[in-house]
Amino acid sequence: MSQTLFLGVGNTLLTDEGAGVHALHYVQNRGGITGDVEFVDAGTLSFTLADSIANAHNLIILDAAELGEEPGYVRVFEGDELDNFLISGKRSVHEVGFADLMDIARLQDCLPVNRALIGIQPGSFGWGDEPGEAVSAAIPMVADLATQLLNRWTTDSVQEVVNQ
Repeated sequence: MSQTLFLGVGNTLLTDEGAGVHALHYVQNRGGITGDVEFVDAGTLSFTLADSIANAHNLIILDAAELGEEPGYVRVFEGDELDNFLISGKRSVHEVGFADLMDIARLQDCLPVNRALIGIQPGSFGWGDEPGEAVSAAIPMVADLATQLLNRWTTDSVQEVVNQ
């Protein structure tokens, strides 16, 4: 079981569609995240990720998401808010939806205790191996938010153990 699973999602050949993968690499290369952490370039998703999700205590998904905002806008969906976002039909821009993968984990009674999506509003999906300017500028913020989430979850877990 992985304590924390970071999933970077997207097709890096379609500019902003690859935002999650680019953000994952940024987080991984920046350093500062330690412990039992697994970084997975999830591409455009697959049902093969279901086991990794079910085996994680903490799940942080980095992905382009339709947020109805300007390109580069970032929003965090955590816990029940993530679940509601996924089932509301405002899914990510990929064919296989996270709702399906999360449902598999839920049916196995293995839903990650802490889970979040950090969504980045894409602007374009043209051919190109780098995101556009607005999405690129948002990636450091995504990394900061991911680090803050993980630090809070880790601190909360330590507090629970201390208080028992």
